[in-house]
Amino acid sequence: MCYILFTRQPDFFDGEKAPATIQMLYDSAVKQIIPAAVYQAGGTWYHTDARYLFRRIHVGQKVTVIYETATPGTATVYAFWGYWIGWGELLFTVVGYVVLLQIAYAVTTNPNANSLQDQLSYAPEKKRKYND
Repeated sequence: MCYILFTRQPDFFDGEKAPATIQMLYDSAVKQIIPAAVYQAGGTWYHTDARYLFRRIHVGQKVTVIYETATPGTATVYAFWGYWIGWGELLFTVVGYVVLLQIAYAVTTNPNANSLQDQLSYAPEKKRKYND
């Protein structure tokens, strides 16, 4: 949880939030029309890419963006999926848990014959309730 809370960019604690509207704008870098969040910060209008894997957005939709006050042009759409949880982090977590599960399975299966015999013949010793 601490990792997620303190590694978001723009920073959650220092960032400013602003209302934005989704519009279709031409992006010269990819040479196509993409959905962008258009917002106003300090009297100037900015826009940021609003595309994200598995996020559905529509033209005219009202969203919130978060940006650093020093660089208001670098904003991100403030949403749970995309700002707080990213697909890379989610994929890394799932793969990490699968690897840990495989390690646990490998450690606990096919025990040594002596170890297995000790486990099967285990009988707890009787202890007195109170020490004399």
